[in-house]
Amino acid sequence: MQGPAPADHPMPEIPVAELSEAVRQLRRASVLVVGDAMLDRYVYGRVARVSPEAPVPVLAVEREVAMPGGAGNVVRNLTALGAAVAFVSVVGDDQAGSDLTGLIGGQPGVEPWLLVQGGRATTTKTRFIAAGQQLLRADHEQASPINERLAERMVRIAADAVAATTVMVLSDYQKGVLAGDTCQRLIAAGRAAGRRVVVDPKGSDYARYAGADLLTPNRAELAQATGMPVDTEAAIVAAAESLRAAHGFGAVLVTRSEDGMTLVEADAVRHFPAEAPEVHDVSGAGDTVVAVVAAGLAAGLSVPLAARLANIAAGIVVGKVGTAVARESDLLEALTPERGALRKVMGRAGAIEQVERWRRRGWRVGFTNGCFDLLHPGHVHLLEQARGWCDRLVVGLNSDASVKRLKGAARPIQGEAARAAVLASLASVDCVTVFEEDTPIELIKLIRPEVLVKGADYTVAQVVGGDLVQDWGGVVRLAQLLPGQSTTATVARIKG
Repeated sequence: MQGPAPADHPMPEIPVAELSEAVRQLRRASVLVVGDAMLDRYVYGRVARVSPEAPVPVLAVEREVAMPGGAGNVVRNLTALGAAVAFVSVVGDDQAGSDLTGLIGGQPGVEPWLLVQGGRATTTKTRFIAAGQQLLRADHEQASPINERLAERMVRIAADAVAATTVMVLSDYQKGVLAGDTCQRLIAAGRAAGRRVVVDPKGSDYARYAGADLLTPNRAELAQATGMPVDTEAAIVAAAESLRAAHGFGAVLVTRSEDGMTLVEADAVRHFPAEAPEVHDVSGAGDTVVAVVAAGLAAGLSVPLAARLANIAAGIVVGKVGTAVARESDLLEALTPERGALRKVMGRAGAIEQVERWRRRGWRVGFTNGCFDLLHPGHVHLLEQARGWCDRLVVGLNSDASVKRLKGAARPIQGEAARAAVLASLASVDCVTVFEEDTPIELIKLIRPEVLVKGADYTVAQVVGGDLVQDWGGVVRLAQLLPGQSTTATVARIKG
């Protein structure tokens, strides 16, 4: 007989300093992920005409991006938090499997165990995008159960790996890796090792996950698994408690899209309102939730606190474009919105994601770069011109080490953090990102600006990356200079 319903317990107010410290603890986590790995491909281009062969748009492809999806995206989210990850999965003996293996292996802090099944197709999802809109998604997959011997080997590897980690995650996309009794065997191995097990479930047979410590279904999955209504908060709680009690789950964390999340434990219910200020793309948000919850538990946080951080992280990723991740810096920024202009200062990955969001809105992105040591009116004049030629302006800033190599041991006068902060305070600047190289060529390749700006003391042919920008249809602009304005001259006058 089912016991009394758990009581609602509001999440107590936690000081920002404590939440920030909890975020920093996530980097101490060690997590084992087992599940269906996929390859997510994004093909970007322009549509300027309709095909004469059929009434369909013609996509002029400009670039392609590939990244791990499915359970691989859980791994991406964990590494973005600084956690150590062991990853066990199966790929096919095809090019997609090879690409996915390289992408997973190239991430920091990952110990990959990607087994290969001959003749099997690696699950690949290809999205075709123009002007920020998805035109088509093409899936290539084989969802049948993996080879029985391979499943046996995978369970043995996971049983060994779980001893070196703190939490096990089962990421089930029903593509065959966790078919049959594999989940039960993995959960048994985790419990035998004294490890918590977090499951991101699929389908309607949740008996396969019996005994797991935490499940993270979304609202639709909860309805499918229980056959119960989920149209109100109370109904969601009732369905989640029914599921929890029926299969011995420690807790059920229901993700509810724009309505936030609900955590149902044996003795308490907590509701977390949505944190997203605006929603751009919900793909991959569930992977972020399970990754942050698992990292939180592995770092020793309570279930409610880990869930709260996961809710904040979900709000971050749905505001990004594509299958995105929430980094430690993203979480800390979300907790301290008063940073103001400093929010414009981003790491390279964050800057690339920001540019993708702007492009989704159809905005032209401009780029310029420099040392910007002792910002003077000449700099301000150049940046204002650059911003006038585009909708959003990214400034690449030479790191301190880069400035020393270019300008000498006595420079820079101001450190990169101070220079970035001053640049970010200007209305003409929308993003500042530091680069370590002597030139910004690698950053330009990643940003792919439509407008590249340098001062008129250069020629178009001399501008680093100018040929690339012109090749992909962009333009190079030369900004007028104010006479008598230079940091070198200013430093000389100070010394004089």
